[in-house]
Amino acid sequence: MSSSISLALLFLTIATATAAAKEYQVGNAVGWRIPATNETELYTIWASRRPFHIGDFLRFRYSTGSVVLVDKWGFYHCDSSHPISYFNDGNTLVNLDKVGAVYFISGNMDRCNKGQRMIVNVKNVRRFSPSTADPPYYPYYAISPSPSLVSGSGVSDSGPAVLVFASRIVALAGLGLWLVQF
Repeated sequence: MSSSISLALLFLTIATATAAAKEYQVGNAVGWRIPATNETELYTIWASRRPFHIGDFLRFRYSTGSVVLVDKWGFYHCDSSHPISYFNDGNTLVNLDKVGAVYFISGNMDRCNKGQRMIVNVKNVRRFSPSTADPPYYPYYAISPSPSLVSGSGVSDSGPAVLVFASRIVALAGLGLWLVQF
């Protein structure tokens, strides 16, 4: 009986952790591109306004160029010669699966030097509801508001949402099996 209780608690824990995952579209409506001259900090500002956690996803949408996951040195030197991961499909989905700083650059040194790079600080799994308030919107920056303020601005209704639904079904099935034993 204690193994059934443990199994049910495991399913509920997985469902809760997965339910908190979010998908962010990098740069919101502007996507992954070379920032204009007056917005070279576009991605730094965008990333600093969001609380990223393990299990979240970043969606990079771009028509030209690439997304390269690099180490700290590669980031600060715009050097993509030793990538951790390299993508050029125009619609890249990256799972944030480790705590700490994650470094993204364009694979083109000139584009990177013009500001097409970003550091994302990933925290541990959320311990609260994902519906908490997003950071305030500052209209003087040339970027879109945070995901909860504008419909379709970057938090996807698909992808991880399917995982959330499936994990909840599994958790409910596990709970149901546990209850049937009584």
